[in-house]
Amino acid sequence: MADPFYHKTRKKKGSRLLQADAWLDSTLYDFFTGLGRGYQHFQDFMSRFHVTGFKRLFVELVSDGLTFGMLGLLVLTTLALPAFDETASGQFNPAEDYAVTFLDRYGNEVGRRGIRTDDSVALDKLPDYLIKATLATEDRRFYDHFGIDVMGTLRALISNVQANSVVEGGSSITQQLAKNLFLSSERTYERKIKEAFLSLWLETHYTKDEILKMYLDRSYMGGGNYGVAAAAEFYFSKSVRDISLAEAAMLAGMFKAPGHYAPHIDLARARSRANDVLTNLVQAGFMTEGQVTGARRKPAAPVDRSDEIDAPNYFLDWAFEEVKSIVAERSDGISFVVRTTIDPVLQDYAEEAVSTVIREEGDAFDVSQAAMVVLGTDGAVRAMVGGLDYGKSQFNRATTPNRQPGSSFKPFVYATALESGRFSPSSVVRDQPVCISGWCPQNYGRSYAGNVTLKTALTRSINTVPVTLSISTGRGPIADMAHRMGIRNEFPVTRSLPLGVISVSVLDMASTYAVFANRGHKTPAFGITRINSTRGDLVYEAPDATRNELILSEETVTGMNDMLRNVVTSGTGRRAIVEGVPAAGKTGTTQSYRDAWFCGYTGNYVAAVWFGNDDYTPTRRLTGGRLPAQTWQKFMEYAHTNIEVQPLQGVDFDPLPRVVEASNEGSEGGERPPTLSPEAADKLLALSGVFRAALTDLTGEGPPLEAAEGPAPSPAEPSLTPANFTPSASE
Repeated sequence: MADPFYHKTRKKKGSRLLQADAWLDSTLYDFFTGLGRGYQHFQDFMSRFHVTGFKRLFVELVSDGLTFGMLGLLVLTTLALPAFDETASGQFNPAEDYAVTFLDRYGNEVGRRGIRTDDSVALDKLPDYLIKATLATEDRRFYDHFGIDVMGTLRALISNVQANSVVEGGSSITQQLAKNLFLSSERTYERKIKEAFLSLWLETHYTKDEILKMYLDRSYMGGGNYGVAAAAEFYFSKSVRDISLAEAAMLAGMFKAPGHYAPHIDLARARSRANDVLTNLVQAGFMTEGQVTGARRKPAAPVDRSDEIDAPNYFLDWAFEEVKSIVAERSDGISFVVRTTIDPVLQDYAEEAVSTVIREEGDAFDVSQAAMVVLGTDGAVRAMVGGLDYGKSQFNRATTPNRQPGSSFKPFVYATALESGRFSPSSVVRDQPVCISGWCPQNYGRSYAGNVTLKTALTRSINTVPVTLSISTGRGPIADMAHRMGIRNEFPVTRSLPLGVISVSVLDMASTYAVFANRGHKTPAFGITRINSTRGDLVYEAPDATRNELILSEETVTGMNDMLRNVVTSGTGRRAIVEGVPAAGKTGTTQSYRDAWFCGYTGNYVAAVWFGNDDYTPTRRLTGGRLPAQTWQKFMEYAHTNIEVQPLQGVDFDPLPRVVEASNEGSEGGERPPTLSPEAADKLLALSGVFRAALTDLTGEGPPLEAAEGPAPSPAEPSLTPANFTPSASE
């Protein structure tokens, strides 16, 4: 009998669903079962590497070490790329390209600069004890390390820490050569990193003997000499093949600091250093004490080079750079004879004035450095003092534009005002609070004189008046005036420009003040009048200075000379008075007494003087009216002896007595008492401190008369309100 509920098609459909469900279940079961078995196999496999205890600590350290090592390699690669860029050109830093003999203005030789080098002596022809002395002193493990002496560096680091100073260098010979070939002498971490990588590059491209030979040939040995062969000829007048052990020790001692240990600079120090080198030879095991005894008993005796010490070295360095720029395009020779403008007598006067003042009063004011440039009224450099001791520091403070001039910049503001035709020295401007966009400079003591003439304002170095003038004339024309007159470096035109918050060089300041002495004509400083090749061919001749551009009108020059003359006779520059000589000038002092200036001129000479510290630390309230003005006066008194004194345009030529009457111009309080000479003021000051306040009004010494700003504002020029503006220094 047929089943009424039986349908064949429905039964087949149910069978397919069951099959699919069974397949899915079995597949999932098989998958997860297989996954479990695989995980179990993985665990069984990994269990072989499972460690515990000390082994686990070791494994973790190795693992982390590999990770950080990879990161370190990535960092090292990044750091190495700039170093290897130095080698991309395939060229080394050249030694000095030219050999130059310098003559003074009278045709007498005053010094030499440029190449004295000789690489013709093979390494195996050099004395064995010279090589050993070099290795014993500079790098005893030279033939054992890979370019960087790790042990030597650590040893030097420990020695320096123990001595709390740098007493031992850690650079290998390869590192020193890398610096000589590719890098500069700047002391930065970036340079040291490059030096390390370049040392590795040198070690992979040259043999040890080749590296040592290049080091001996290219190292600077003082006196303009590069390499031991040139140094042996210069210091001992003999071939390097023939030098004695004592002479070899002296040469090996100069690699570290040739300007310090060169025998023509300090023979006693050079011999002491040579004795240390002999000790190094014994300690390194290269020689015995008996072998060096003779050299100790009979030290090297270099030829007399005392004339090299007395040379105007700062000037010669600057002049050499000028020569190289002039002859840069020439290819017909590398040796030249250069006639310069330097005057040996005036150079001696300038050096004597600077050193005497520093020696006598430098400690009292906590000032350690000074610079001075003297020009003829045509711009010829007659003397240049770039520092106190060229042997200790070759940095030329006279030519580097890195100091703020303070109030010695103000004549540019007043010259711009006079040149506009709307002002004269007798024009009255009100000394009162003035603000520019929230910046409110103030006079010292926050006091104001009311109506004053421009002449009185410049004489007393009032701050608010030049700021007021800058509002009237605009700061752009003031900046243009400074550049036209001789300031060569660029500077931002900020609100504080009228107060001298820019960077200038002593050379440029002298050049700009020379415009006043030269009847308004542009007077760029120059030190070279003629260059000839050694064959006698004329290479260069200075242009005629009388054809220089006229910068200032006759009325402006007359007015400025009158006002700057009054600064010397009745203002902040009274210590610059030279009896019988019409002198004019301006003092300058910057924030926290970091820089002190006096820039001035007569009808014969122009001179700018700067005092300060290389590390920018403040002096002990040193103003431009003290040591700079004294130095300027001392030099000018020397320089104007037994010569015809020339007049200044617009200035009456009359000898000055020691006591002069102060100007009453612009005074609202009636007649001022007579101004005392600096000597009389000092005597009065010694009598009693009770009169110090009154003495300040009479002499301009003691508390400053003007406020000076610190570093130049940022481009955004943040507001300097009276509450946060700190008046600092004056003359």
